[in-house]
Amino acid sequence: MLVTRLILKNWRNFREVDVPMRERTYLLGANAAGKSNLLDVFRFLRDVSKPQGGGLQKAVHDRGGVQKLRCLHARSDPEVRIEVHIAESADDVRPSWRYVLGFKPEGKGAQRTLISKEEVWKDEDLILDRPEREDKKDVVRLTQTALEQIQVNARFRELASFFGETTYLHLVPQLLKYGELIGGQRLEDDPFGQGFLERVARTPAKTRESRLKKIEQALVLAVPQFKKLRFGADQVNGRPHLEAMYTHYRPNAGWQREEQFSDGTLRLLGLLWVLLEGDSLLLLEEPELSLNDGIVREIPRLLERAQRGMKRRFRQVLISTHSEALLSNPGIDGRGVLVLLPAQEGTLVRPIDEREAFALESGLSVAEVVLPKTRPSTAEQLGLW
Repeated sequence: MLVTRLILKNWRNFREVDVPMRERTYLLGANAAGKSNLLDVFRFLRDVSKPQGGGLQKAVHDRGGVQKLRCLHARSDPEVRIEVHIAESADDVRPSWRYVLGFKPEGKGAQRTLISKEEVWKDEDLILDRPEREDKKDVVRLTQTALEQIQVNARFRELASFFGETTYLHLVPQLLKYGELIGGQRLEDDPFGQGFLERVARTPAKTRESRLKKIEQALVLAVPQFKKLRFGADQVNGRPHLEAMYTHYRPNAGWQREEQFSDGTLRLLGLLWVLLEGDSLLLLEEPELSLNDGIVREIPRLLERAQRGMKRRFRQVLISTHSEALLSNPGIDGRGVLVLLPAQEGTLVRPIDEREAFALESGLSVAEVVLPKTRPSTAEQLGLW
């Protein structure tokens, strides 16, 4: 399954959004245009769908409350609404599932977040429509979505699982290299890769070795002098490690641990691992960071090749970027490009228009046709500052 359409009202810096999505969807926009906020819609639904330690109240609280989620341009309308369409293929005319979630602050007393609308559609049938009669009798029921309640979501648990399995990894090399020295509390779901090595260690040995072998083949091509990759554990404290062999004039003298890897090597390793790890919706935020432009240019192809020959279903990937190198790849499907344009009444989101589509079909790249439209018009004046 994959997301084929996203409709938003009053979500963060978006007053209104209604856009299609593809197997590979690229979010293009200037700094602070809202690329991360758009990705966070799916992290939010993931957090809501967790039956253990999650739910609507925690998902809203972790983001600073409805006041922080609600668009500042919304004025008199207090409701935040999310609608997601899901199908087996991006080309399906009708979605298999539709989920609608609206919520707003209670406005009095405990200032709880209350559900104003929750709908689940299976094909053309409405199988959940809230608020129900029982909800109106007991308003506390409106503090929880049906997604997060196992005893309620039996008819659409497939939908809850889809949202709950969403993966987000924005690996920060310094947190992985110097995690023990930095210390500090690890964020839930470990979005920045502090526990990446433990994640690798928990993977069954056979699966782990198979993935590392594929990653090794890619790193040999991308990293100069790179030769081998292996997994091991510290003999003293048992802490897991990744080790790489680099070409050296002395046999077995070129092994290095992850703290000696370059930032780019760690970023690429994490990207490849997460591509091989599952088949849930994957959110990638600026995957080009720390990587050479030659490698960045190949990321769209990596997304396809990483899943070649796998038995599981195709994995949908949403990517935020403003990389000219990445978007210069001729293999990017223009139908999967969304343009974020800041405006006075909030950020606008649109797919490519007819003229842009014609230019892409004529052989130009997304970097040439679309990316320039996301650049701040006054950026060149920074040189005069």
